[in-house]
Amino acid sequence: MRHGKKINHLGRTASHRRAMLSNMACSLIEHKRIMTTVAKAKALRVYVEPLLTKSKEDTTHNRRTVFSYLQNKYAVSELFRTVAPKIAERNGGYCRIIKTGFRLGDAADMAMIELVDFNELYNPNEVEKKSTRRSRRIKSSTTKKAEPTATVEEVKKEETTEE
Repeated sequence: MRHGKKINHLGRTASHRRAMLSNMACSLIEHKRIMTTVAKAKALRVYVEPLLTKSKEDTTHNRRTVFSYLQNKYAVSELFRTVAPKIAERNGGYCRIIKTGFRLGDAADMAMIELVDFNELYNPNEVEKKSTRRSRRIKSSTTKKAEPTATVEEVKKEETTEE
């Protein structure tokens, strides 16, 4: 019986589960969004959110602690350089799990897990600039009207007199 046991073993040994979650966390940090099953996504969220919290303070101790979990120096540098500044003001809840339906092969419940601050569609804080196909001109009363240009005949007449 599994009364009171909160960890989902995912049908794997402890070392396999640790390696799988480490690889998934590296992929999530690198790509900002991955597709997986709902059970793995929930396990990954529990695994990666403390690492994201540690990355908010860039110290040697925190870098080494995060590296002991991820075992990938490129993921650690990406985490501390690009991800940490974006999540600096957020107090937890760095990941979002969106259920996407069922996998065709085995009907497993699939989900997309993503970093919240890197999705432009759901982020209300980002102000997007409205684009239009029409040109915009600066209209002001201080601009002077240009003097009319010379006609083609006047230009030809001036060229012949100069020669």
